[in-house]
Amino acid sequence: MIEAIKFSATGEKTGTIELPENLFAVSCNNPKALLYEVINMYRANQRQGTSCKKSRGEVRGSTRKLFRQKGTGNARVGNNRTPIRKNGGRAFPPKPKDWYTLIPKQKKRLALKLALTMKAEAKSVYVIDDLSFDKPSTKIAVDLMNKILPEKGKKLFVINDSNLNIVKSFTNIEDVKMDRADRLFAYEVLNCKYLILTTDALKKAEEVFVK
Repeated sequence: MIEAIKFSATGEKTGTIELPENLFAVSCNNPKALLYEVINMYRANQRQGTSCKKSRGEVRGSTRKLFRQKGTGNARVGNNRTPIRKNGGRAFPPKPKDWYTLIPKQKKRLALKLALTMKAEAKSVYVIDDLSFDKPSTKIAVDLMNKILPEKGKKLFVINDSNLNIVKSFTNIEDVKMDRADRLFAYEVLNCKYLILTTDALKKAEEVFVK
């Protein structure tokens, strides 16, 4: 049985809660290889692919040979566009490229479950009762986080929906990232030290990712 510490909406510890085994107790033959593959594909998909430099054929400049080939005592050199000269073109320059790779849905979901399992095994998963903010308040959010996790380290706070008051309250807190339960992915789970979910977010994640 996998358990996590549970807190009230005010940050008071209320006991423990059982985590669903179909999300937090998953295994496969080679989990590290799968996580490596999926995370590499995800990070590649974040690349814009807009890097571009000019080759010697694209820069401005005369194509006339600067001086004769022999008899001057200088190295043999071509025109002003060569990569070895100032303002010349680059040799093998980067060009715009599409780095997108389609991540299979089954692999992506299994990678997420493996990441959640690793966090549960490390005792880094916490559950909090659903929050209700009448208006954005970073001060209340900071006080709440200090009660739940005063330790330093990246924290991923997962909520059920895009409640603007909650999102605005936690956005400016250092080392705290937010996401919705139905948009979780393996990279952001592994990229944080602690994972905090609301009770509704936990139910939503089980509903979306367990099929």
